[in-house]
Amino acid sequence: MARKSARKSAARPVSTAPASTSPPDATDRERAIEAFMDLLAEKPIEQIGFAEIAARADMSLPDLRNAFGSTIAILAAHMKNVDRTVLAADTAEFAEEPPRERLFDVLMRRLEVLAPHRAAIRSLSRSAMCNPGLALALNALAVRSQQWMLTAADISASGPQGMMRAQGLAMLFAGVLRTWINDDDEGLARTMAALDRALARGQTWSGVLDGVCRIPACASRLRPRRRRRDDYDDETAAA
Repeated sequence: MARKSARKSAARPVSTAPASTSPPDATDRERAIEAFMDLLAEKPIEQIGFAEIAARADMSLPDLRNAFGSTIAILAAHMKNVDRTVLAADTAEFAEEPPRERLFDVLMRRLEVLAPHRAAIRSLSRSAMCNPGLALALNALAVRSQQWMLTAADISASGPQGMMRAQGLAMLFAGVLRTWINDDDEGLARTMAALDRALARGQTWSGVLDGVCRIPACASRLRPRRRRRDDYDDETAAA
C-alpha cells in the first residue's frame, strides 16, 4: 500500500510555482493550456518542460501526456480556442460592409481575445525569430487560424486561392502582432493603423487576397458602433 501511495505522489509533480490562473472547474486540457501560456509569459518556450507545465496546472504527468503530446500541441489547442471565441461572436451587424471592413473587424476581435496573453505572444515571437523550426510550426498554425478568420469575414478560404489568401493574411497579421505586443494605448490606435496598412498592402500582392481589400468609396461612411480606422486618424491628427 505504501508503495502505491509513493508512486501516486511521484506521478504528481510538487512545485512552489504559482498556480495556474484557470478557474477551479476547468478541465485538464484547459488547465494545461492556461498553465503553458502563463509559463510562456515568464520564459522562452525552449525553457518550458512538461514537468513544469504539469506542476503549474496541478496535473500528473500521465494526465498531461494523455491530454497533449507536445508544447506545440498545447499551443495549437490555445489557438483553436481563440478561433472558436472569435467565430462565436455575432457578425450580423457588419454583414453588409465591404470585405475589407469585415476582415478588419474580425482581426481586431481576434486581438481582443488574445489580449490576456500578450506577454506570452511577445515571448513566442522572440523565440520564433531565432528558431526556424518553431517559426515554420507557428506559420502552419497561423494559416489554419486565418482560414477560419477569412470564413468569419464571409470571404472564401477554400481551394488553392483560399490557401493563398490564408497564407498572405497570416504573414500580414504576424506583422500587426509585432506592433500590437508593444502598443500600450488603450484604444490600440497604432495597432489599428498597422492593420489598416497591412490590409491595404494586400491589394498589391498579385491576388494573394484576391480583391478582398477593395473598398468602394461609400465604405468611408462608417457606423460609430466601434472604434475603426477613422478613430485612429482623428487621434493622430489631434496629437
